[in-house]
Amino acid sequence: MQERKTDIAIIGGGTAGMVAYRQARKHSDQVVLIEAERFGTTCARVGCMPSKLLIAAAEAAHSANHAQRFGIHAGPVKVDGAAVMQRVRRHRDRFVGGVLESVGKIPKTDRLLGRARFLDRHTLQVGEDFRIRAARIVIATGSRTHIPPFLSAAGRRLITSDEVFEWTELPQSVVIFGPGVIGLELGQALARLGVRVRMFGVGGRVGPIQDEEIREIALKTFNEEFPLDADATVHEIRETDHGVQITFDDADGDEATETFDYLLAATGRRPNIDGLALEKTGLELDDRGMPIFDRYTLQCGDAPIFIAGDANNDLPLLHEAADEGRIAGTNAGRWPKVRSGLRRAPLSVVFSDPQIATAGRTLAETDQHCRGCYAVGSVNFRNQGRSRVMGKNRGLLRVYGEHGSGLFMGAEMFGPAAEHIAHLLAWSAQQRLTVDTMLEMPYYHPVIEEGLRTALQDLAAKLRRGPERPADCMDCGPGV
Repeated sequence: MQERKTDIAIIGGGTAGMVAYRQARKHSDQVVLIEAERFGTTCARVGCMPSKLLIAAAEAAHSANHAQRFGIHAGPVKVDGAAVMQRVRRHRDRFVGGVLESVGKIPKTDRLLGRARFLDRHTLQVGEDFRIRAARIVIATGSRTHIPPFLSAAGRRLITSDEVFEWTELPQSVVIFGPGVIGLELGQALARLGVRVRMFGVGGRVGPIQDEEIREIALKTFNEEFPLDADATVHEIRETDHGVQITFDDADGDEATETFDYLLAATGRRPNIDGLALEKTGLELDDRGMPIFDRYTLQCGDAPIFIAGDANNDLPLLHEAADEGRIAGTNAGRWPKVRSGLRRAPLSVVFSDPQIATAGRTLAETDQHCRGCYAVGSVNFRNQGRSRVMGKNRGLLRVYGEHGSGLFMGAEMFGPAAEHIAHLLAWSAQQRLTVDTMLEMPYYHPVIEEGLRTALQDLAAKLRRGPERPADCMDCGPGV
């Protein structure tokens, strides 16, 4: 048994872990980075980057298939599934290679491969051959796909998003369980690439959408491309010689049966904290076995243990993982002088078409924060000038503001260019801008952002801070 003493041990070599390592190294040259299987990020390997490559191919196919609306006739569109997946894997490997190049710059003496578990608050067993004694520890073990037990009936036909990017050819059909971020992005992309797709959900949720009016529009829009039952009744899942057979209630309430090549489980992710033997640390754990931690310092109780990234299941997004790695690594490095770190305004994007985005507080959080004293402004993009020009005039933006102060609280959006508009809204929320100040900003013409101005003008009127907005304005007239 090899033993080693170090100032700081970081468990997990993904985004949060690598950022934490770099921060901790600013305070100590005795830092070890431990990875269970392989160094690198979920984003580069099986997450945001390969999925966006697949989505880009799907957008190209969709644009070609719908070019006739602009008077352009491209002829029959043929999707070469093998070429699509080859490009996805080739560029995915380049992204992964860039991450591994960064890992390679970490001294070999600071890297350790093996699965870690706690023996006590300061001691880690790594594999069978190493024991690490650390003054401070950062848990950054990431997350993995969660598969509900009932889906196991699909047998060999059951896959996760991890396997999708290893395909060398596109299948004929896929049934997807889970209309969350991953399910919506991959499901719509596959449908646009010619794969027969059906999607099932539970409880009516569509992606991260919490605003009911936006959810209804999104559900209707997705169903124009592929069947999506957000609150499905599924009677049976069975593997057959020809695929996976699903028996369910259709839109009319009648029992139906369809067979698909694969069942894609897009049913969320779970933090990789089981197997760490956290009960041996003496930390206070919740009913899920998660350490109780301060989200501003990432410290677990009063212990010299910190938890960052997807492992804490707070905000499982790459930019949040990087921020948390920075906070946790810095605090582990300067222990015991723990300080609160910067937590940015909430921001999330789903790269569907139309895109889904949230920024700042949700409608429920706004209601709670403002104690009911808030208003909602909105714009429907069906007649928004630039959106109509582009043939992207679908969706709804709803913005929330506080009565009295006029502060902008947050927004949800299902519509064109949401990834960009959401950044403007998140910046506004973080800077605690008022609706008045946001309306004083420049708006070029013609741009989709004029739709944001329309929504803010509607909000200002409802907050009694401006005149009532003329109905159905296309942002084209004078004095807009």
